[in-house]
Amino acid sequence: MEQSRVRIVDIAQALGLSTATVSNVLHGKTEKLSGETVKRVQQELERTGYIPNMAGILLARNNSRIIGVVVNDHAKYEGRVLEDGFVMSSLNALSHEVNEKGYFLMVKTTADIREIPVFASMWNMDGLILMGFCEADYETLRAQMHISFVVYDGYFSACSKVVNLGIDHYGGGCQAGRHFRELGHTKALCIADNFTCMDKERIDGFRSAFAPGETLFWQLPAAARERMAFYRENLPRLFAKKITAVFAVSDHYALEFMRFLQGQGIRVPEDVQIIGFDDTLASRESIPALTTIHQDAALRARTAIRCLEALRDGAPCDAGIVLPVELVKRESTRRLPCQTL
Repeated sequence: MEQSRVRIVDIAQALGLSTATVSNVLHGKTEKLSGETVKRVQQELERTGYIPNMAGILLARNNSRIIGVVVNDHAKYEGRVLEDGFVMSSLNALSHEVNEKGYFLMVKTTADIREIPVFASMWNMDGLILMGFCEADYETLRAQMHISFVVYDGYFSACSKVVNLGIDHYGGGCQAGRHFRELGHTKALCIADNFTCMDKERIDGFRSAFAPGETLFWQLPAAARERMAFYRENLPRLFAKKITAVFAVSDHYALEFMRFLQGQGIRVPEDVQIIGFDDTLASRESIPALTTIHQDAALRARTAIRCLEALRDGAPCDAGIVLPVELVKRESTRRLPCQTL
């Protein structure tokens, strides 16, 4: 027996709502509806199989309730950018937030910023979040984007319908540097794959805790295999300069370098101490657990969606927002033993 087609009236009766309310959700007229009502209707539409007809409706209406996220698939990720700890935690937080607000989330990875306008217009998005790009990358977007968007890391020149949502990169680096100084370190190494944008800010903040000449910078190759060779080649310099502290601009590089050192028989934190940046899940589960700079992914996601809604509705919204970060002390750092003459 053929199953009868689900109608709007069936959805309304199941939820105890009017057909007008269900119809308004379907066509994006949700301004006067609560987020909870919108979410209930969308869940019932999905449960009953009404969802297959949703794609055309979402694309046809002015308010699609689709939020796009574009992540920079930089060469250093070697095609696995969604496995990166920071990216994973950010997407998890955004997914939770859009579900709570009754939106749909679409994710795209690309290293070519020219693909972003096509992606946004193809799906008639309510808003867009860009993650992992840098200032020079945004130049090509300025004349092409007609959609409101939020830039994670905040390197887009001020203009309408754009919010730079960053974190205190400099302050985080400064906290890491001060912690090493408090533990008794006088010489430190900074590692990153570039010296621009957020990485530069983090390193500059870290160096502010040291005197000139007390820090060394290694610019790492993008490819993992090349980095291993780089570590082996440069390791003697670490000890020749009597460096006991290492600051990595990400947990990814901090944990990678820590594993390399351990593979060479170098103990952490007994011989060398390490601080990362991001406070990813891997940083908490490593042995030893990694001291790092925590950034609140949930707060950033809530702020991003709030800003997109404000931009959409013409409400006031700061063009530049900087969220706080916090040092998390774990087992990869400890006070240096007193030196005896």
